[in-house]
Amino acid sequence: MEKGRIEELNAEFAKKSPQEVLSFFLREFKGKIALSSSLGLEDQVLTHMVCNLDSSARIFTLDTGRLFPETYNLIDNTNKHFGIKIEVLFPAYAQVENMVFSKGINLFYDSIENRKECCRIRKIEPLKRAFKGLDVWICGLRKDQSVTRFFSNTIEWDEANGLVKINPLINWTEKMVWEYIRTHHIPYNELHDKGFPSIGCQPCTRTVTSGEDIRSGRWWWEAPEHKECGLHQK
Repeated sequence: MEKGRIEELNAEFAKKSPQEVLSFFLREFKGKIALSSSLGLEDQVLTHMVCNLDSSARIFTLDTGRLFPETYNLIDNTNKHFGIKIEVLFPAYAQVENMVFSKGINLFYDSIENRKECCRIRKIEPLKRAFKGLDVWICGLRKDQSVTRFFSNTIEWDEANGLVKINPLINWTEKMVWEYIRTHHIPYNELHDKGFPSIGCQPCTRTVTSGEDIRSGRWWWEAPEHKECGLHQK
């Protein structure tokens, strides 16, 4: 898709609902589009919307091998609730073994470079495998999640992966997400009720206190501008 076409679509869908955005892309790119879910609140909302529009649409998640038990429970609960089978992708075991042998099991605490290497092996490489054959991926990004996401648009060209990325909830607030979850009785990670607004790998996620940024519990030992795993780099 050309850059000019993306700009046109952003203008066309500027005041449209997330469902309208999803409906267009699920129809126009059927078989070439997928929802990449981290099982966060936003992705649970999108799973509900996608299933209502096209129950055959592909939904996948990445199992890094370091997730919370509650996240695994949510995968199972989500599948049962929606009557679907979320595709689960794993990192290449040889790469994980080599990384842990050379740098340690908790290497990510030692440096940003180590943390990014861990994210690359456990998340980026499996994601690239998931992208094979796709033209569009659906994401649950919102502008108010962090400083790194403030300038994201509803429709973007993902240069690193060579495909279109759509963010239907980009202008939603956290309050709007919670209202949708509760209105539609959508299953969500129970850790959200225990002080975890943003949930990733267990050793890289902690609770946050009132007034803190919602992603301050992710890689809390790093500066805010570094707090991305590489999935959403411009």
